Amino acid sequence: MIIAPSLLAADFGRIRTEVSRAQRSGADWLHLDIMDGHFVPNISFGPAMVKTVHSLTRLFLDVHLMCERPEILFEPFLRAGAGQLTIHVELGEAMVSQLLWKIRSLGLKAGLAINPPTAMERVRPHLRQIDLLLVMTVNPGYGGQEFIEECLPKIQQADTWRRELNLDYRLEVDGGINYQTAVECARAGADTFVAGTFLFQHRQMKTAVQKLRRLTAQARPTAPSRQSVAAS
Repeated sequence: MIIAPSLLAADFGRIRTEVSRAQRSGADWLHLDIMDGHFVPNISFGPAMVKTVHSLTRLFLDVHLMCERPEILFEPFLRAGAGQLTIHVELGEAMVSQLLWKIRSLGLKAGLAINPPTAMERVRPHLRQIDLLLVMTVNPGYGGQEFIEECLPKIQQADTWRRELNLDYRLEVDGGINYQTAVECARAGADTFVAGTFLFQHRQMKTAVQKLRRLTAQARPTAPSRQSVAAS
């Protein structure tokens, strides 16, 4: 199981300390939400912040691009130290195929995200191009939202396709993740868990990460092993 604290929930006034907390917690990845104020109604941070974070940690940087024109950001985020770039299926089928190809041509892992209202069939044509499928379990744009239970069948469908097609993409969930909802997602097939508010609010993040990993692993006792992505 991969545990990825989301930096969006960190105290930006203490970014060095917060990144250090995440690394010392035993987390596997650090998740970075990039919002442009158009694709979602919020603005977060850009390549300069990611470059700073990269200089502070050895954690693999999982960059989620909630942007209308993500292609203009690929190379800046590559230079900043991103290990994986995730784009949204809502950008449109033709554009998504081209963008995933471009991400992989840069030597980065390619992720594809889907929002709660979007039909799962939209992601199916792209499954052979991706290293990760991110099922959003809240409507993107803000942290601290409540988990949307209706997203669980999407996770089950994604896991079913992965097994049927003999693919090895990671199945990530993001939004309202805590001990209870992470277990529900793990039972449905998820193996990668983004948690922001839930993890950063813990004074002992290491304890929370260890418990989250233990509970999700126990929820999938017979799950096949998934290829881990090492920090680069």
